[in-house]
Amino acid sequence: MQLTEQDRKLVTLLQGDARISNQDLAERAGMSASACWRRVRALEEAGVIASYRAIVDPARAGLAFSAMVHVGLVRHEADHVATFISRVVERPEVLECFATTGEADYHLHVVCRDKDAYNEFLDHFLFRLPGIAHVRTNLVLKEIKVHGAVPV
Repeated sequence: MQLTEQDRKLVTLLQGDARISNQDLAERAGMSASACWRRVRALEEAGVIASYRAIVDPARAGLAFSAMVHVGLVRHEADHVATFISRVVERPEVLECFATTGEADYHLHVVCRDKDAYNEFLDHFLFRLPGIAHVRTNLVLKEIKVHGAVPV
């Protein structure tokens, strides 16, 4: 889908406030409510707008421990990779997982109640997965920019 300037404006506004009413969105975008509704639906159907969510502050929800976990696999055997991915996707502690180039094969953003809960995550989950060569943890000391808007 080729985004128009109007589409970009709608997406930018929705990234700032997904709960905005269609009427307010239309007014801010300078279009009619019906045209706005049709464009937003088209953006959703094309997958440009993938979903709408509430963003929860982990610390305020009792998850004070936050870490970036760098995982390397022994070999890139298809079974190990598939198992790692399917199991990581199931874990609620893992907010994000990226396959990357460089020293680590995967980078996980993990949140837990505290360091004891994180150690349990490591001992009873991550270290038990087949094919894990190394795990390196970097504690998040301060969040500088999270949930950034996509610069459309």
